[in-house]
Amino acid sequence: MGYWNARRIAGFCAAGFIALAAAHTVSAQEESTNRVATKADWSVFVEDDPTECWGVSTPTKTVNTRDGRVVAVRRGDILLFVFYRPGAGVKGQVTFTGGYPFAGGSTVTLEVGGSSFDLFTEGEWAWPKDSDEDAKIIAAMKRGADAVLTARSSRGARTVDTFSLIGFTAAVEDAQARCGG
Repeated sequence: MGYWNARRIAGFCAAGFIALAAAHTVSAQEESTNRVATKADWSVFVEDDPTECWGVSTPTKTVNTRDGRVVAVRRGDILLFVFYRPGAGVKGQVTFTGGYPFAGGSTVTLEVGGSSFDLFTEGEWAWPKDSDEDAKIIAAMKRGADAVLTARSSRGARTVDTFSLIGFTAAVEDAQARCGG
C-alpha cells in the first residue's frame, strides 16, 4: 500500500481525533489550550506527546445535493488539515474529513484554481496518494484563493465544501516551523 499504509492510518486517526476535538473550538471560536495561532481563516495547533503540528480550517460554504436537488444532511465537523509529525516523518500531510462516512471506493476531488487532485477515502477521512501529491496540493493552495472539495457520502449525497485559503500559507509555515521543519 506504500504511502497509504496501516501505520499512516493509525497515526492519522490518533492525531485526527485530537485535531477534531481541538478544531471544534475553531468553529465555536473558543480558545483551546493547544491552539497556538490564528492566521485569518486558518488556525495552528500543536500537541506535545507525540509532537504534532497542524493547520486547520472549516469551510466558508457547503452545498449538499441528492439527485440534483439541494438537501439538508446531517454532518459532523468538516475540516481541512495539513499535518506535520516529525517522529513519523510526516512533513505536510493534507487531510480532509467531510463529517460523514464517504461512499466505499470513492475519491474526493480537491480543486484549487485550475488544478484538480484526487484524495483517497477511508471511513470519514481522505488524503492524497503520496507525499509528492501532498507537496503539489500545498503548493497549489499557497497560490490559490479557495479550495473546493467534492465528495459522495455513503448515503448518496454529493457534498461540495469551499475553504478560504486566506491565511493558509502563514498557518502551514507556522505549523511546519513549530515541528522542526
